Amino acid sequence: MKFTIRAVFKRSVTIELDNETICYASKPYRVLLNGEERIRSKLNVLTLEGLQPDTEYTLTVKTDEEEETQFFHTEVESVLLDVRAFGAAGDGQQDDTVYLQAAISACPENGTVYVPAGTWRTRPLFMKSHMSLWLEEGAVLQGDPDRQHYPQLPGMTKTTDGKDEYNLSSWEGNPETSFASLITGIQVEHLDIVGKGHINGGGAQGDWWQEPKKKRIAWRPNTLFFNHCQHVRLQSITVENSPSWTVHPYYTDHIGVYNVTIFNPSDSPNTDGFDPESCDDILILGTTISVGDDCIAIKSGKYYMSEKHHKIADHFTIRNSFLERGHGSVTVGSEAAGGVQNVEVSQCIFDGTDRGLRIKTRRGRGPKALYDHIFFHHIEMKNVHMPFTFNMFYFCDPDGHSDYVQNQSFHPVDDRTPTIGTIRAENIVCTGVDACMLVAYGLPERYIEHIALKNITATFLPKTERSPRQTIMMDNFPAMTGRSIYARNVKRLSLENIEITGSDDTEPVLQDVMDYEGIHVVLNS
Repeated sequence: MKFTIRAVFKRSVTIELDNETICYASKPYRVLLNGEERIRSKLNVLTLEGLQPDTEYTLTVKTDEEEETQFFHTEVESVLLDVRAFGAAGDGQQDDTVYLQAAISACPENGTVYVPAGTWRTRPLFMKSHMSLWLEEGAVLQGDPDRQHYPQLPGMTKTTDGKDEYNLSSWEGNPETSFASLITGIQVEHLDIVGKGHINGGGAQGDWWQEPKKKRIAWRPNTLFFNHCQHVRLQSITVENSPSWTVHPYYTDHIGVYNVTIFNPSDSPNTDGFDPESCDDILILGTTISVGDDCIAIKSGKYYMSEKHHKIADHFTIRNSFLERGHGSVTVGSEAAGGVQNVEVSQCIFDGTDRGLRIKTRRGRGPKALYDHIFFHHIEMKNVHMPFTFNMFYFCDPDGHSDYVQNQSFHPVDDRTPTIGTIRAENIVCTGVDACMLVAYGLPERYIEHIALKNITATFLPKTERSPRQTIMMDNFPAMTGRSIYARNVKRLSLENIEITGSDDTEPVLQDVMDYEGIHVVLNS
């Protein structure tokens, strides 16, 4: 059975099977380490833990019919620092912040800070470069619920010479003062956070979810925040109960996320799972996300950051992952004035989210807000109300309901006009659809460039189980149920081998679609 070694750490390794199946292999397989069976599985992505640093291993993946063997060498570890040696108690009572931070600060290059099983109450911790944070199974970093105990990170500070700006924090795309996150990395590189332990942001324990859109002292913290970092890897950890966005890489490049679990209650406000903002080279494998807002939301700031500190969000790969509940499985925007390109999502299961692929923007994002080369394929959507929604009238921000944003009449193209380029989706099965299969609404002055759907089947819920829903967050747009394809202000729409069963439509609804090609598009009642 063919496989690829995706990431080697000091004490663990992650592999991925080389196949096109979705999340699971076609048959069970066994994993042998140095000839000894370690685990049996059907998952496409698997992590082996309990290894020794700086050690050569032989890894074999085999079924009854085939096998493949590869070799790898774990990374060097200079020292293992147990946080208990620094005074941390892990009894759920003592505030362990200073002791945990002491261990982190004392960690040398290539060292590991070890957090054993226990509940470790803490305020924000600041990471450093060239280290690993290892949370053993049963370990819980428990966030302090009292915002008065959190340091603040200024949004923007002028440099001493007055010629530049120093950006430490962000809130929904703008440089705003926010509380430091439970795990904070600023300009660090080569940081690993690993193990089967939990990082609990304390969202439910404090007042973080009360009046969520009101700034109280500072804006709500993330649980993990990486600002201008390089080479950050997360493996096997569970991150939960976040005050706001859960994992927020910010102007951070080369990120690997392997077999991570992110969980927030379904009613927790704006608790997105993984929100990379102005980042480059992101790989997400084998990860499970179930949250109160978008599971994954790719962003690149609002207009100010795009103009002053422009960095496009580029090169995203999401594969063999489970995205559950939440408003969108994978979302592009809306705080993406710097643009998003080269996104590939494949071999994933979307289950119970409001929307599958969600793209959202609005007037005011600007000319750099180009969303282009977005590709989804080999995906199973189960009970996703609206598999595809593309909206250029998204009513976010204080002026979101203004005439400028929401007027559906032609506006002259100017330096605030965004663009949606090419979006492709292939080999996707959708079951339990409720509101619509596809809603795409471009601007009258800037049509969506190209939507290409191929080899897609969608089956709607019975009428008795459906109810009208808001498909795109736009003023004066009706709720929908049982709609197949609705497209307006689209330059080119290509549909090939599309079969929709159980919708109320007899044919796609197309308005102001300049170039439509439909090959074997079947709508069955």
